Amino acid sequence: MNEKEWLLNELSLLKGETQTYEVSAFLNELEDILSEQYKRIEQAKAEIDGLLWSPKEW
Repeated sequence: MNEKEWLLNELSLLKGETQTYEVSAFLNELEDILSEQYKRIEQAKAEIDGLLWSPKEW
């Protein structure tokens, strides 16, 4: 299990245990933000990989 899977799994467990709306809303937004950040990290990695292999950039 990588960091992303572990973190989202832990958030899921916390969301199941919470009983207040404020905490639940916070955890939902945190999950959305983390998912977006991981998506951006993957896009940046792909961009770097593409630039490194592009003969135009050598």
